[in-house]
Formats: sequence, structure tokens, C-alpha cells
Amino acid sequence: MSRRPLILLTVVPAVLLGLSGCGGGSVKARDVATQAEDALEKQVGARPDITCPNDLEAKVGATTRCSLTAEGLDGTYGVTVKVTKVQGDQASFDVQVDQKPQA
Repeated sequence: MSRRPLILLTVVPAVLLGLSGCGGGSVKARDVATQAEDALEKQVGARPDITCPNDLEAKVGATTRCSLTAEGLDGTYGVTVKVTKVQGDQASFDVQVDQKPQA
């Protein structure tokens, strides 16, 4: 399987299970990071390291910003995670890696 650079990706869809909290709930920052890593690894064949400082509200349109590092990449890249659908205890979201490293 050939590896594609993470920076060439535009949007990668992912699904997160097990929302917490009342009402719409939220997804813990650690779980968002893990699911984003899983989704990107499936797309490029290499697992990045993603850190998300905040939980993600389980509401369509909600976003959080995370940071990504990976072997072979110079610098840290920003990552936007955006909720696209919430159904029961599942939240679907898109993961978008910035095209340039953070300054």
C-alpha cells in the first residue's frame, strides 16, 4: 500500500461512537483525536499523532481545532474536526488537515 502525504488530504469522514453527557452531549477530546488518527491512518497508511485540547460538542456544525504531527512531516499541522451528523449515540464528522504547517 502506498503512502500518501497527510497534507494532500482535504476531508476525511469518520464516525465516533459513545457520546457522553445529557441532551446532545459531547465527545471527549481524547476520543476525537483517536478517531481522527484512525480515519487518517486508513487513508494514508501511516498513523499521525493528533492532540485536541477541547471536547467536541455533538451538534451538527460544531468544530474543534487539533494539532497533528507525523513522521516525515516538518512541523505541526492544524486539523479541523467538524460534526456532520448526529444520530443516537453516534456522531459523524469530517477531519481536515491544513495544507501548511502552523507558524
